[in-house]
Amino acid sequence: MKPALVTGASGFLGWHVAQTLIERGIPVRAMARRPGSIQDLDAEIVPGDLRDPASLQRAVSGCSLLFHVAADYRLWVRHPAEMYSSNVDGTRALLAAAARAGVERVVYTSTVGCIGFVPGGLGDESTPVSLHDMTGHYKRSKWLAEQEALAAARAGLPVVIVNPTAPVGDHDVKPTPTGQTIVDFLRGGIPAFVDTGLNIVDARETALGHWLACEKGVPGERYILGGENLTLQQILFQLASLSGRPAPRARLPWTVALLAGLASTAWAEISGRAPRVPLDAVRMARKKMWVSSAKAEQSLGFRASGASLALSRACQWFTANGYC
Repeated sequence: MKPALVTGASGFLGWHVAQTLIERGIPVRAMARRPGSIQDLDAEIVPGDLRDPASLQRAVSGCSLLFHVAADYRLWVRHPAEMYSSNVDGTRALLAAAARAGVERVVYTSTVGCIGFVPGGLGDESTPVSLHDMTGHYKRSKWLAEQEALAAARAGLPVVIVNPTAPVGDHDVKPTPTGQTIVDFLRGGIPAFVDTGLNIVDARETALGHWLACEKGVPGERYILGGENLTLQQILFQLASLSGRPAPRARLPWTVALLAGLASTAWAEISGRAPRVPLDAVRMARKKMWVSSAKAEQSLGFRASGASLALSRACQWFTANGYC
């Protein structure tokens, strides 16, 4: 059996996708810029960098499946060109390499940020959205990368796109921005909250959704992989219940959060250190990122449990591994 290449296997979601494939008896070739950073995977480890097309061609050679999960996922970046080089140019180069290698199926991991949001309602794959709606370089670069995946599908490469919401759970090593919120809460570092909302989904279930998309997805189609729509206050209350720590009860006005984001990000531009309060994160918080996964449920058989299990796994893993 030919292997499946998983990019970004040293990252949170990429690790879970690779582990899901391994559990199903599929040989995995796991790619990362620093191969030594991939832990606890029974896989063939290969080096590869989205900014190095030759390394991508070597990595995908001989593979029948490609799960492109890798991305530069930061809500602040001092040199935005680096993010576009990885997320947009790298995706284009990898898909071209996959076509040359004769890959039979590609699952591209986009983001819920590329979905249109409906005030007071739920966005889905058909909600109108454009580059103009993307807040910040991360969302813009992922939206442009998604267009590369759609173009490759139109050109004949069997690419299926998945749009995960906010995965949480174990093995969030970096951690991701959502995982960092959980760590901050467990450390007692969230004294107040803003009026925003996320869709929380278990990382293991999201990874299974990738496999379902590979098995049953239609090339050129997008599938939201989401779980439970919650306000940030509801998420913090659940974390309080799981951890025994008190939940903040003070709601921070958005204008105050905006001023904090402006000041924090301005200092980051001077110091070169990532801001404590990224301005793009504050701007994103103006919208509740609530969506429906009905299409994935009906077409792929995707099912997600409530947020409590995912948050519990995250709390247990962060605590056991010394993050808080």
